[in-house]
Amino acid sequence: MTRRTFVCGLAILAACLGTLGVPSLADAQQAASPRRIGLLQWVGGFPAGSEGAQQFRQGLLDAGYVEGRDVVIEWRSAEGDYDRLPKLAADLVQRKVEVIVVESTAAAQAAKRATSTIPIVMAIVADPVGSGLVTNLAHPGGNVTGLSQMALEIGAKRLQLLKEAVPRLTRVAVLWNPATSWHSKAVADLKAAAPALSLKLSFVGARTPEEFGSAFSDMSRAHAQALYQIDDALFFTYRTTLIKLASKARLPAVYAPREYAVDGGLMSYGTNLGDLLRRSAAYVDKILKGAKPGDLPIEQPTKFELVVNLKTARALGITMPESIMLQADEVIR
Repeated sequence: MTRRTFVCGLAILAACLGTLGVPSLADAQQAASPRRIGLLQWVGGFPAGSEGAQQFRQGLLDAGYVEGRDVVIEWRSAEGDYDRLPKLAADLVQRKVEVIVVESTAAAQAAKRATSTIPIVMAIVADPVGSGLVTNLAHPGGNVTGLSQMALEIGAKRLQLLKEAVPRLTRVAVLWNPATSWHSKAVADLKAAAPALSLKLSFVGARTPEEFGSAFSDMSRAHAQALYQIDDALFFTYRTTLIKLASKARLPAVYAPREYAVDGGLMSYGTNLGDLLRRSAAYVDKILKGAKPGDLPIEQPTKFELVVNLKTARALGITMPESIMLQADEVIR
């Protein structure tokens, strides 16, 4: 056999293999490439090593994805700086991630402005419709889907629990963030709910951690007897500071995520954020398998957790009524 005949034979063999559908080396390398997921945060309440981040990883693992082998997660946090969000969202788009997971309303809005084609999964967003992210929960359309916290729907219930815990309560300070789009609606809902509970509310705003001190001074001037904190990504990140300020002011306080009660707050009533992050991974899985985000209905939580910190109650001289204790899903002693 001549060298020319041998080379021609190899060429024919390669052509036959291609016809039979045998994958080439390039195809095999492409198939083995990990899928790229972006995770965009406004304030970084769930850094890569946090418990919440581990919940997200667990959700991916439950769906069959091993980080590093099957997926690569690009973590991005604006560290509380709104102005950084557009750049970080654009960076994820340039890196050609296949889906962007967002942990706050601000991050979701930045991602939506950055791309109309890359799917966006909401992990922790309070009011997707009110925030303008989608027009319909059942049929979101566009490139945004995921989970809703139902923060507005349970706001009045949280206020009721605070009154139930401290029956003599008449004056409550409400801490809100004027920079968070859905907070104005939350404020209106609380104003509507207060008269039935015989409560007078004082609304105190804080846009940055530097404003926390003056906010608590305003609460003192208003002679507040307790604190109601509207859920917010900025507040969550700096929850330890806010809990200490409430303790120093001797204000019994109610919050949304359980982490507040675990870290020393009196009570919390809301959804489990780690669980939302874990569940968001199921949306990522469906999208990576070809589902269109606009066809995936936005899920709402079916269970809300009441967590009571009895250690904090004792420090404040509060005896928790039996009605609260019977409702509690978790009691920290």
